[in-house]
Amino acid sequence: MDWQTSGDTLPSTFISDEQVRSVAGKPPATGAWRDGDPDGDRLFANLGPMDFELGGHLPHVRMAYETWGELNAARDNAVLILHALTGDSHVAGSAGGSHRTGGWWGDVVGPGLAVDTNRWFVVAPNVLGGCQGTTGPASLAPDGYEWASRFPFTTIRDQVSAQAMLTDFLGIEKWAAVIGGSMGAMHVMEWGLMFGSRAARLGILAAPAATSADEIALNTVQIEAIRLDPHFRAGHYYEAAAGEGPHHGLALARRISFQNFRTPQELNERFDRSSQSDISPLGHGGRFAVASYLDFHGNKFTRRFDANSYITLVEAMNSHDVGRGRGDIDGVLAGITVPTLVLGIDSDRFFPFVGQQRIARAVPGNIDGDETVTLHSEFGHDAFLIESDFVGRHIKRLLDTPV
Repeated sequence: MDWQTSGDTLPSTFISDEQVRSVAGKPPATGAWRDGDPDGDRLFANLGPMDFELGGHLPHVRMAYETWGELNAARDNAVLILHALTGDSHVAGSAGGSHRTGGWWGDVVGPGLAVDTNRWFVVAPNVLGGCQGTTGPASLAPDGYEWASRFPFTTIRDQVSAQAMLTDFLGIEKWAAVIGGSMGAMHVMEWGLMFGSRAARLGILAAPAATSADEIALNTVQIEAIRLDPHFRAGHYYEAAAGEGPHHGLALARRISFQNFRTPQELNERFDRSSQSDISPLGHGGRFAVASYLDFHGNKFTRRFDANSYITLVEAMNSHDVGRGRGDIDGVLAGITVPTLVLGIDSDRFFPFVGQQRIARAVPGNIDGDETVTLHSEFGHDAFLIESDFVGRHIKRLLDTPV
């Protein structure tokens, strides 16, 4: 639920007239990448059939992914980077074509950066159930119609199983590191538990060991915001004309999520009670600047995401609980013995810092003993995407840890 694109994770600012014009016009029924769209930097892996953890089956899974650097002869320099809810495979690179935004971690991944692509072969897939090239609700089913609401209920563990299928496709026996933030960090934990022998190091950034009731409550409201949009049509909206899809519900869900991904301090300092224009918001039809900011990012989001995918991925996050079916959470985490970075954000309202402290204390492989790396930031949950120098420094420390 973080704003995981380079444009969305900048510090909050007033919305300009140019930005307003950039989202003028009717949004498409879905912002998903569709067959026939330009590939951009995406590569595609055809992974075959897949059975889901809680029932359901796909006769074929395709995964979109991007790579940077070169795989060495020993095939032991591969790093897997896993995105958060609204991210995709475009970790680094420019916007353009079918990439509607620039890379979301372009200050961390690249030549000479923390994840140095002169040294490491970096792979970033779009998650199963996503909407930027990997099989998801907007993909066509064998009957020629989109899967839509028929897409199987997807868990974090399902998504990791699909990532393991990609690993086999690429011929990589063991990742030098698996790194992710927020939802991506949920995947990282499951990599340590489901495929621990195939990851030499783990980077867990800004996620808990289990999604809490408070977090599920926020997620539930967002799902309902989409489903109550009359244009959602029980998930079957793909043939709708521009402006006739569930963009109001999707934009509202995005605005709701924003409340927990930034901090009161940042919003109050940036916007205070300012109005967006000379027209007063107090009974004269004007807007508060912060309301215009929310509207802009909600409307922008509908042009690059799919409503059904949003529901699928939020429900996957709700499924996250490393102890589910395994036992006590602390005891389960004790099974993660490879070198592990655990990083939390002191101002995180969505995944509070205490959750990362629990992981840090329980994981024997923690490279900082039982301590959590603390990112002090005014930006809340999104700080792991914004505070690149700090985050990159600790990721480099993880990658330099002997195994």
